[in-house]
Amino acid sequence: MTRPYRVPKRYWLVLGMFLLSVLLYVDRICISVAKDSIVEAFQFSNKQMGWILSAFALGYALFQTPSGMLADRFGPRIILTSVVSFWSLCTGLTAAAWNFISMLTVRFLFGMGEAGAFPGMARATYSWIPMAERGRVQGINFSGSRLGAAFALPVVAYMVTAFGWKTSFLILAAVGFVWAIFWYLWFRDDPTEHPRISEAELQHILATRQKREGGAAGAGRLSFSVLGRSKNMWLAMTQYFCSNFTFFFMLTWLFPHFKTKYQLDPVVAGFYASAPFICGALGNYFGGWLVDRIYSAGHWALSRKTPAMIGFVLAAAGLIGYIQMPPPHALGAILCISLAVFGADMTLGPSWSFCIDIGRHNAGAVSGTMNMAGNLGSFVTGLAFPYLLEWTQSDTTFFYVGAGLNVLAVGLWLLTRPDKPLEEY
Repeated sequence: MTRPYRVPKRYWLVLGMFLLSVLLYVDRICISVAKDSIVEAFQFSNKQMGWILSAFALGYALFQTPSGMLADRFGPRIILTSVVSFWSLCTGLTAAAWNFISMLTVRFLFGMGEAGAFPGMARATYSWIPMAERGRVQGINFSGSRLGAAFALPVVAYMVTAFGWKTSFLILAAVGFVWAIFWYLWFRDDPTEHPRISEAELQHILATRQKREGGAAGAGRLSFSVLGRSKNMWLAMTQYFCSNFTFFFMLTWLFPHFKTKYQLDPVVAGFYASAPFICGALGNYFGGWLVDRIYSAGHWALSRKTPAMIGFVLAAAGLIGYIQMPPPHALGAILCISLAVFGADMTLGPSWSFCIDIGRHNAGAVSGTMNMAGNLGSFVTGLAFPYLLEWTQSDTTFFYVGAGLNVLAVGLWLLTRPDKPLEEY
């Protein structure tokens, strides 16, 4: 009698991280969807909303490296449970804001909380996921964020219309607390600690995950001086800044800008604006698949460089194409933006795989540092769009800048060395 098939525990882990990624971006983008209702309630200007949107990015950026170090030290079980609970609390507190300063403060704290999510997932990936599956897992994780954003745009638009923006934030806060409880009860920091993993899967993971060089000594804490001296670290940070400059526009200004520019109904605009995120999910899947395909052919360095460079070229082309689509060409415009997001998201799998490659047992801190730099790009984007629009009286300047940064990132990837740890390059 054959034994029934058991789904490997690492697959359940990937599902849990995927759902967290969905939640991460549903919670993050809901303020963009609720922008008009919030502006009406508080009489905020576009510049004030720019600062509110960027406050999240600043908090998110500044706490990436500390969150990653905490995940490396205390493990992703405790850290992800804590940060999801904290940002869910802040999601609920957004509904309690009473003026510009309180809203700015809550959104900064919300960013602090969300900062620990992807570094924590990166640390879990290092311990649980075989090297040959790493690209696909990163692609699946980040596709969740894009599908979450795509889901949030029309659904949260409906929720805000039906229940009001404050109730919508409270509902999302409750969902986050539920995820945190399930994560703490099910997950373990290392597969050797999980009580229900099969012996066959455990041995497979231990034999195929990245080796922990140097044993206990190799697992020492990472210093800021090592991070600061590493060429790989600076290259990862700068290219991720370029990527986030493009993508954060989609999370913040795309929905209100597109709705106004093309004179669309909010729910219709939500469906239009969800298309780039669906394409982003496809870009994550394709980029992650390409990483693993090239790696399996024996080309470690090319498996990181090639998908990222192709992605940045597509991102630049999409932004330039968007400039050529004035009203009433809403469909052509959203197709160009979708191409840009597909390309930008192709770079995520190789970027995070690269950080795990060079960071190893310090994968949380290294990926957090890269994400910090990327979200400084997000902070700049949230402010750059309204300010450049006012200074130049045109939205095209912003997109030319974004395209130029994507071209720069192609050159940066040529200089990376995924096979070299931080201490060596």
